[in-house]
Amino acid sequence: MSKKLKIKQVKSSIGRLTNQKRTIKALGIRKLGQVVEHNDTPVIRGMINTVKHLVTVEESNGE
Repeated sequence: MSKKLKIKQVKSSIGRLTNQKRTIKALGIRKLGQVVEHNDTPVIRGMINTVKHLVTVEESNGE
């Protein structure tokens, strides 16, 4: 089983850089407070690193 990441947007992307807004959208987040789940891959980790000040991340096993 691969690890899963639960990503929750906790701050607004209004007034942020365009690449940060696009990263939030690419992660599948549409609303403030929304939680999405992704597999733990280097690509997703890089996206999270780009918007780390706007999101919280919780790791879990792939259960």
